Amino acid sequence: MAVKLGRIAKQSKAYEHILIIMRHAKAEPFGEHGDRDRPLADKGLKQAKAVGKGLLELKLVPNRIACSGALRTQQTCERMLKIFGDVPKVDYRQSLYDGGLQAVLDELAHTKDKHRVLMVLGHEPTMSIVSQWLASPESDPATLDRLNLGLSTASVAIFGSNKPFSQWQLHDADLIAVVTPNDFD
Repeated sequence: MAVKLGRIAKQSKAYEHILIIMRHAKAEPFGEHGDRDRPLADKGLKQAKAVGKGLLELKLVPNRIACSGALRTQQTCERMLKIFGDVPKVDYRQSLYDGGLQAVLDELAHTKDKHRVLMVLGHEPTMSIVSQWLASPESDPATLDRLNLGLSTASVAIFGSNKPFSQWQLHDADLIAVVTPNDFD
């Protein structure tokens, strides 16, 4: 299924608040330093750059990024910040590495109403699970079905709602799209 970026940009404009759930880019295999300290692979550096450029083109640069404290998520974020510039405020959270679904819901609950675009940058399986829990029943079934296989590295799930993030509940946001780094090329 081809992703239509123009359609995503148009749909996103219809919502007051946009959430981007992102899995970190491709990392090196588990090594001597443990899982938390795995760096990005060369492919991951390219993926992060492609996603950053793609989000910029869609006019979906986050106002705020909540990022896991793991090295690979930090490096993914840093790579995208080179494209985004000084716009996003970044909060690094250990809880997004090991806190599961509740950690993501806590980020939403504590996000100020003034933020229009929020990115949560974390790990699988949490990112696809939280995406499934947030998606409203009105979300496109084919798009929602893409989450059943999990989010591949550097993929994003984009949600929209007219409610501030602090008011989001389970199954409360419209799933606009699931986009891979290749879709941005």
